[in-house]
Amino acid sequence: MRKSFACAAAALAACALTITPTHAATLTTAGTGWKLTTQLGVTSASPSQTYTVTYQSDTVRRWYAPQIQRAVDQINSTTGLHLAIGGVEAMDPNKCGPDWHIQVLELKDPMGPDHPGWSQGMPCPNPAMGMSRGGIVAMNSSYRDGSWNITPEALQDTAVHEVLHGLGLDHPNTDIDKDGVVEPYECVATSYGNKPIMCSPNGGYSTWNNVGRLTGYDINGINALIANAQAQGLG
Repeated sequence: MRKSFACAAAALAACALTITPTHAATLTTAGTGWKLTTQLGVTSASPSQTYTVTYQSDTVRRWYAPQIQRAVDQINSTTGLHLAIGGVEAMDPNKCGPDWHIQVLELKDPMGPDHPGWSQGMPCPNPAMGMSRGGIVAMNSSYRDGSWNITPEALQDTAVHEVLHGLGLDHPNTDIDKDGVVEPYECVATSYGNKPIMCSPNGGYSTWNNVGRLTGYDINGINALIANAQAQGLG
């Protein structure tokens, strides 16, 4: 299943690269510390629908739903996006589920053996008018079974990071040191040194008071998804 999820994601990305939405030139798809998943055709998110995070099993829900609660509360109170934590539903790692659902499941090393301990999230590719319809998140099963050592802070930031991939946010890494290479963790940071939670492999806050919360950069990315929908008259 790990291989099928990775291959499906790669194939969908390759397909998306051949399609250029006609409306893309009028939309804002990147800014300081944030970037939208335009390579998969996602440029907007609905300001009226509720995106619901659902889970593969009750066990997965009990493990991961609390990890994103802070982010859900923050998003609902500070952006035009509506996000909710839902229940359990059947899901297939090779295809998207119902509209407006971000489905969370577990796979062993979903990014492949060269990236042990990594998880993977992606929005459903090439949605009509670039409007995010939700996505799929494969959390690495090695977190829960204890075969990969991850701190509670990193686990919470990772869970939020992947759900936001499922919505339509991409890695905002950029060549800050001007050496011609965009490297892991090479992202802008706040005056306190906090990098966007969407920074790759993943950023976010490391102190327990703020862990699992989005930085202002990430909030700007979500607001851009909503603004792009509103600019096109999409609901």
